[in-house]
This record gives sequence, structure tokens and C-alpha cells, in this order.
Amino acid sequence: VQLQASGGGLVQAGGSLMLSCAVSGVNLDNKAIVWFRQAPGKEREGVACIKGSDANTKYADSVEGRFTISRDKDKDTVYLRMNILIPQDTADYFCGTPFPNTCSFLVTSAFDSRSQGTQVTVSS
Repeated sequence: VQLQASGGGLVQAGGSLMLSCAVSGVNLDNKAIVWFRQAPGKEREGVACIKGSDANTKYADSVEGRFTISRDKDKDTVYLRMNILIPQDTADYFCGTPFPNTCSFLVTSAFDSRSQGTQVTVSS
């Protein structure tokens, strides 16, 4: 199993970014994918999840309405579209396969595989 995250960068508040998570050795039809983030001095949190079986999505309250998770099974890629970014979104973002394989425990989810991080910095 391999996951590779990309797309981070520096953006002004109110701007947008699209993160990508390219996967291999993962069947997106039966494996959920979570986008996590961790800011310095703060706990890791899951912010968005997409289920394997039906592509249902779940979001943390902190990003609901601003972030959108989606997938392209033909490209083995999961995306995180981030709109209306605020400075509090500044963090290292990475994608992972949640353990257990569910979106139910999104915010505090553990993972059994993860990508490297991609830094998102939102300036005020």
C-alpha cells in the first residue's frame, strides 16, 4: 500500500487549494480514505472521509461547507478541494486509510497506512 499526497502551498485567506492523494495497492471500492491534518502543537485530526463502498462523505465541523472530498477511481486518486481557507487551516495535511475501515470516527480516526505530508499555509 502506498499513498502520495501533493498540492499544498501558500495561499491568502479566502483562497482555495486542491490536494491530491494518489494511491496504489488500495482498492477504492472497499477502502475508505481520510484526509488528516496536524498543526504544530495540536493533535492530529481527520477532516474529511470518503467511504469505499458508496463514496459517502463525512466532514469535521471545522471544515464542513468549505472542503469537499472526492475520488477518481480511474486515476486511483482522492482529492480534497479546500475553499474559503482561513489561517486556522494552516497545517501539514496527509491522506490515510482509516483503522478501522470506517468514516464513523473521523476526527479522532487512527490509520494503518498514510502518505507523506503536504504543507498548507494560509496567510491572513
